[in-house]
Amino acid sequence: MLHKTKGIVLKVTDYSESSLVVQIFTEVFGMQSYIIQGAKRPKAKIRMNMLQPLQLVDMVVKNNVHGGLNRISQLQLDPPFTSIPYDITKSSLALFTNEILYKTLKHQGADSILFQFIRHTIQWLDHVDNPPVNFHLHFLVKFSKYLGFYPSERLSDEKYFDLKNGNFQKSPISTYLIQEPHTTQLYSLMQLRLDDLNNLNISNSDRRFLLNKLLEYYKWHLSGFGDINSHLILEEVLSN
Repeated sequence: MLHKTKGIVLKVTDYSESSLVVQIFTEVFGMQSYIIQGAKRPKAKIRMNMLQPLQLVDMVVKNNVHGGLNRISQLQLDPPFTSIPYDITKSSLALFTNEILYKTLKHQGADSILFQFIRHTIQWLDHVDNPPVNFHLHFLVKFSKYLGFYPSERLSDEKYFDLKNGNFQKSPISTYLIQEPHTTQLYSLMQLRLDDLNNLNISNSDRRFLLNKLLEYYKWHLSGFGDINSHLILEEVLSN
């Protein structure tokens, strides 16, 4: 039976000389793997350049309920990117976001609210004129809400944030902490909308520190999260 669904491309793997397997987070079915036969051929109906990381797609699919790989009957870009592949800052931010999504959504079922959050974030990045250098920090903080470990609310006299327990504290009672000025910077990321991110000034060194601590935060709360590689390229691009 054929089904229509929107999706977000996360990973493409060679399957044979002419075919690919693509992993797509879909709105209707959650994370799915699809085989695309003949995608490497010059006249392919679904071409490799349609499967860029984070590409938004509209599909007609046939899911194999008895196991094995699913198949895509139709796929079109929804919509095509206008700037992400052509802007080094945006493409670096997209590469990092893609790696985070792939690591966290491997076994994710259907969740339309989560899907719409990710889709809106990707579209915003593609359309914004000047991508904010704190976009990736904001994404990590906001994404944690949908994964179930969003930081607690903060009182004015709480100067520490406990990475292990996910809460702000008045005094250090753990070794897995961040403190000022990073506590206030983290709380600012919680409060700001995407459109306001360019108003947040964080130095390169503080940005790197916060990124490493947020990745540590993810490791504490997501089993098997592991190491991230794309942040090294991202940090180099953003520091220039």
